[in-house]
Amino acid sequence: MTRHLRRTALLTAVSALAGLALAAAPTTTATAASPHTPARQASAGQAPSLRELPEPPDAVKARELLGELVVADEDDVPGYSRSKFPHWITQYGTCDTREVTLQRDGQDVVQDDQCRAVSGTWYSEYDGLTIDSASRIDIDHVVPLKEAWRSGASEWSTPERRAFANDLTHSQLIAVSAGSNRGKGDKDPGNWRPSLQSYWCTYSRAWISVKATYQLTANPAEAAALSEMLDTCDS
Repeated sequence: MTRHLRRTALLTAVSALAGLALAAAPTTTATAASPHTPARQASAGQAPSLRELPEPPDAVKARELLGELVVADEDDVPGYSRSKFPHWITQYGTCDTREVTLQRDGQDVVQDDQCRAVSGTWYSEYDGLTIDSASRIDIDHVVPLKEAWRSGASEWSTPERRAFANDLTHSQLIAVSAGSNRGKGDKDPGNWRPSLQSYWCTYSRAWISVKATYQLTANPAEAAALSEMLDTCDS
């Protein structure tokens, strides 16, 4: 794996992210409303067009991609800080990445004129909880920022890390319960899996897809756990 190849993949992701922001930009201006008055409601036809986690490759392709990942021990590379992965950035209007993901992953989501989700329900795929308050929802990076740092992102530029941290195009961001996200922390699948076993297939496919897209390494325990989780796709 060369830095040139990594940079090519990242530049592709940056371009895709910019394209999504342009496509999602509202074509009309909403009437001003009080910050406490709902101004927008998500629907299947409202930008962004993707709903729920962008579909990762199927199990057959994911296993192929897993076989192509560089498997290597990962050291805790010094210098990590969340601030080196700027998020959440503005996607369009007053909507940042968190609010776009809340809208995309929720049901009957109503936003105020600042794009803040004031009502709606969210199903947390990690633990099967249904939550009716955005304040109890976290936007999880499927591949955590610190995990990315120690598996290759420490070599990236800040714009490249920004693209990774706000990637709505690939299966990298998902709205889940705050409890499940904080229990996961920066752990890889060798140390943490969703408590809802029925989600292991999708989770492993998503994780592999992100690592392959950004040409990040995987440690041996992580790779073995991903293979085991892929086995659930056939059950």
